[in-house]
Amino acid sequence: MLGVDNQAFDGAKEERSKGSNILKNGKFDGKSSKEGSTEAVPEESLDHDPKVARIILKNIIIISIAFTFLFTAFNSMVNLQSSINKTVGTVSLATIYAALVVSCCFLPSLLIKTLKTKYVMAVCMLGYSSYIAAQFHPTLETMVPTAILLGLGAAPMWSAKCSYLTQVGTKYAELTGQDKEVVITRYFGIFFLFFQSTQVWGNLISSSVLSTDTGVLNKTDEELETCGYNFCLATQNATNGDDGIPNWQRYTMASIYLVCALLSSVIIVVFVDPLRRFVDKEETAATEGKSPIQLLIATFNHMRHPYQLLIIPLTIWSGVEQGFFQSDFTAAYVSCGLGVHMVGYVMICYGVCDALCSISFSPLVRLVGRVPVFIVGAVINYGVIITLIKWRPHPDDTAIFFVLAGLWGVSDAVWQTQINAFYGVIFPGKAEAAFSNYRLWESAGFIITFACSTVLCIQSKITIVLAFLSVGMVGYCSIEIIDRFVGIKKDSDGEAVPIDRLVTGKY
Repeated sequence: MLGVDNQAFDGAKEERSKGSNILKNGKFDGKSSKEGSTEAVPEESLDHDPKVARIILKNIIIISIAFTFLFTAFNSMVNLQSSINKTVGTVSLATIYAALVVSCCFLPSLLIKTLKTKYVMAVCMLGYSSYIAAQFHPTLETMVPTAILLGLGAAPMWSAKCSYLTQVGTKYAELTGQDKEVVITRYFGIFFLFFQSTQVWGNLISSSVLSTDTGVLNKTDEELETCGYNFCLATQNATNGDDGIPNWQRYTMASIYLVCALLSSVIIVVFVDPLRRFVDKEETAATEGKSPIQLLIATFNHMRHPYQLLIIPLTIWSGVEQGFFQSDFTAAYVSCGLGVHMVGYVMICYGVCDALCSISFSPLVRLVGRVPVFIVGAVINYGVIITLIKWRPHPDDTAIFFVLAGLWGVSDAVWQTQINAFYGVIFPGKAEAAFSNYRLWESAGFIITFACSTVLCIQSKITIVLAFLSVGMVGYCSIEIIDRFVGIKKDSDGEAVPIDRLVTGKY
């Protein structure tokens, strides 16, 4: 959730090596190398490498566990918003991503400079806790303010986490002489090994609680006709007492999730070592690069790049498809057709397929290229969407719910892994502005989906989903054709000619 982490990692700047370091008195002391040369790591410092590795690995595992607790609570609560809180829930989700857009532009550098990475993570996690606490009394007055607080804290939290993992990975690579990229990738792999499991644990909790004292779903054929493609949240009774969930189930879930969220902050504060133990100066792409205003200007200026304009629809699609599945599929199909207690189980299937395919697609791209992978993702989405139009949910078709969720997880893995990688390929040397655009337009996709959930019916929403997928694939294919057969026009400095200059011919 909150597609910030991959972009922040991919957009992180490489830090300059300042020579070898030795762990002394619990801190790495840097030794400057001579200009134009790299000082060799003293042989005696290698004796400390196993200890250093254990200390660094301990911190990475602790951070991973803390994030697992936090998103075990948050992800599963998000999956249920349109089912148990209806209009209030979807409005709060739209608010989260609107606040996130603002946060990405201004807050990460400011908070990291002020609080440092460790405490930025701990403090911003409390924003998630406040949103979960609002589930005890979900009204616009409680949900919207806490959603704003969560959205504002999300970007700094993810940036701080990326900065911590990147810098300790860089430091260990310097100590051992290993390739920095390999070490950092390994550490992020450890993190995501834990993080990807959150869909399983969180949804297992929600389904276990909601399945207690739940009988067979008794809906007439007439009632089932209002599910699926005919579902319309705008005409549903949005009051909290009409969701069919006893208060004790709501309070039990909220209590478990709140404990998990608060525990994540405590774990960071108590068990994670400050980054200054490993580096003399805490740096991050946010603090050593452009200022917030400069980054904002660079972000909008980057939209003049022809490829950026062409990839915007597919980037928005990345947010739209996630929001549609989390909000509309769960409410209109699973909750309406099977019962709200089955939402978690179906989402577990989605999460497992998503995680497994995310790991598998990178080697697959190396084998067959990225174009076939993008096309497969689009074809799967088209097939699922057509099925959602034609099929009417029924409790007897339980297997179909899981198959559709699994297929959507496969296609989501394509978009989450390959669009990120594609940005890095087509915008070399422009990581900050490019990935800032990624965050902006993906968040816009979430906002569009969650905002529409309160006013549009499923028929209209599926039309929007199909439109963004189709236009997005046209834009993507246009980039591939231009790049392979035509080539983008460049100026005398070797930079792509902005679209306004292409139109006017002034280049």
